[in-house]
Amino acid sequence: MWRIIFIALILFFESFLAQNLEEQADSIMAKYNIPEMAFAVVTKDTILVQKVRGHHRITEKKGKPNASFEDLFHLGSNTKAITGFISAYLVEQGKIKWKTKFFDLFPKLKKSSNLKYHSITLEDLLCHRANVQPFTSGEEYSKLPKFKGTKQQKRTKFGEYVLTLSPIENKNTYNYSNAGYSIAAMMLEKVSGKSWEQLIEEVLKTKLEIDFRLGWPSRSAQNQPLGHWLEDGKQVEVLPNVNYDLSLAEPAGDLSMNIYNYSKFIQLNIQGLSGERNILTPETYQYLHTSKKDYSIGWSNYQDKTQETSEHSGSDGTFFSYAQIDRKKHLGYIILVNSGTAEARKGVFEMLDLLKRKYK
Repeated sequence: MWRIIFIALILFFESFLAQNLEEQADSIMAKYNIPEMAFAVVTKDTILVQKVRGHHRITEKKGKPNASFEDLFHLGSNTKAITGFISAYLVEQGKIKWKTKFFDLFPKLKKSSNLKYHSITLEDLLCHRANVQPFTSGEEYSKLPKFKGTKQQKRTKFGEYVLTLSPIENKNTYNYSNAGYSIAAMMLEKVSGKSWEQLIEEVLKTKLEIDFRLGWPSRSAQNQPLGHWLEDGKQVEVLPNVNYDLSLAEPAGDLSMNIYNYSKFIQLNIQGLSGERNILTPETYQYLHTSKKDYSIGWSNYQDKTQETSEHSGSDGTFFSYAQIDRKKHLGYIILVNSGTAEARKGVFEMLDLLKRKYK
């Protein structure tokens, strides 16, 4: 009898905590004008909390919430960790090495490329140590020549063009570059004989049963969240037919997932960092997260005497995604929102503080 009462009390307490957390999340969303938010806290094998709150569009906020666990969120640059993951899979398959030089695979491009890139490796590109131009702004893309062909063909021509440009020259630990990931994808495509799109389909969907979509959620599925940005100081919905194309940097930042599937990906990383083998070895996960100071392969990293953290954020200006892994406690924190405003980003980090206080 007492055991039944004890279990009932635990279930009641957990339900109360979850309800309280939802109310606090709603308050943060209202404070920072966030239409929809998905969040989760996960361990290597358990989902401690996973919620989706709000509305697909800012104009629906006065109506009944329509958020769903089926809702996709654009990951932006959190796609980089996935491209790094695919790279690791091919490394373990013996198709390529981290130290493989780009021009060993593409010798015919060497003559037309800038001399200072001649020794860059797969690892250099994924760790942002190749010093290629960033291509993190619309202005950079607007100055590009018009590339023709399939997405893969245009991305290849983009990579070839970037390698003709002068490198970034400074004393920074690393120089963040979306273009570097497109060039890395060229290497993966060369050794596998498959496009980057085919590779993520094979590894994520087929082998790991992690679903995803390419591009904005509303461009590939019905009844999905719209992204939001500022126009004349006001937050507005970004419709799917807006002229905004990220395909040249797709491997760097153009995947969408729902909170359930993205949580599965984060859990794989936590398992590996905990010493467990799944599709990759524990040693490979350590390499992905900590092989370089400050930024490794798709993950920023930090450690001192009290903490060891991997994290990354992503945004194309319409959505914002954030993931953090506590490598000591083996906890993952995930927050996804359908707004890319500076205000919304503040809300994401306030939500992170809340989750970290509740789940330590």
